[in-house]
Amino acid sequence: MILIKNGKVITMNNITYNRGCVLIEGNKIVRVDEHIDETEDMEVIDANGGWVIPGIIESHCHIGLCEEGIRFEGDDINEATKPITGHLRAIDAINPLDEAFKDAIASGVTSVMTGQGSANVCGGKFVFMKTSGKCIDDMIVKKEAAMKVALGENPKRVYSSKQISPSTRMATAAILREALMDALNYKNKKELASKKGEYFDIDLKKECFIDVLNKKIPLKAHAHRADDILTAIRIAKEFDLDMTLDHCTEGHLIQEYIKKSGFSAIVGPSLTSRSKVELKNRTFKTASILNQAGIEVAITTDHPVIPIQYLPICAGFAAKEGLGVEEGLKAITINAARICKVDDRLGSIEVGKDADIAIFTGNPMEVFTQTLYTIIDGKIVYYKNN
Repeated sequence: MILIKNGKVITMNNITYNRGCVLIEGNKIVRVDEHIDETEDMEVIDANGGWVIPGIIESHCHIGLCEEGIRFEGDDINEATKPITGHLRAIDAINPLDEAFKDAIASGVTSVMTGQGSANVCGGKFVFMKTSGKCIDDMIVKKEAAMKVALGENPKRVYSSKQISPSTRMATAAILREALMDALNYKNKKELASKKGEYFDIDLKKECFIDVLNKKIPLKAHAHRADDILTAIRIAKEFDLDMTLDHCTEGHLIQEYIKKSGFSAIVGPSLTSRSKVELKNRTFKTASILNQAGIEVAITTDHPVIPIQYLPICAGFAAKEGLGVEEGLKAITINAARICKVDDRLGSIEVGKDADIAIFTGNPMEVFTQTLYTIIDGKIVYYKNN
């Protein structure tokens, strides 16, 4: 057992203990209280007034697929050969020994949603995983967590350069609709064959969309510009799908439409230059404006666009621009967990949840704050000893 004592325990469940304790047994949190008596079988961590928060969650990144310090050999982010590659799974490309995982752990990031890039109209399935481990199969929280789709500049640029479709936003939307309709027809035929007791050939390129159509996993829609965000919403509503709006750079310009859609936003990367046209309205105010409109918001680095260890700092800039400290922390803990549909296990310090905890000298969204401990699944995976 591990006992964390004498810390400012911010549970992200509407309770904060200014001098509280957290008890871990195995890989779960078993008690959270003002005081817990020490016993001989406990490993005791004295937080000494530091901030104790749930492990930080990166809700959209490419860690493990776009490896640190490696070019082609470690770049498995985009299979840019066909616009629709929904049958690809991130789990088959992630290298758990990517150096970026060490950076994540050292900054208190304990879990990530990671997967394909935005070259394709549909890139494949993201995975939600812990940041500590050597074998991807042992690190998984959700093997197939979302289906990545992309609108806007990226698919246009990639495929127009190959002189094949899509070269316009119209074609991007049409290709996505076609893939979803083909999958829906396939699903209906499969269900009919099952009712009749007939043999049915499995087509992995269509089978991969069934969980999307059944709302078991969301579309994860790369969309920066306002019109692209609205196109994503339009298509998701046509097929009655769940979706997250990832990047959502111009979301603050159309917050009323996003609110009406009911979809959540994963905002960022905002700590970048305006490197392309669709980023011209990039601002750290986006998260605050969306939050004030009643939209659930998470913050992303889009690693490696911004190194993953700066996720708390990105949340801090958003907090500075109106989001506030409490909502800033939510955007990288409980909100991120809810948006990624892992809040039954992660995102808050509560009895029964995974023992993923980060301990800091103070507010992790401030640049001078240091990580003291990172705990994943009840194991200390980082300790600052100097």
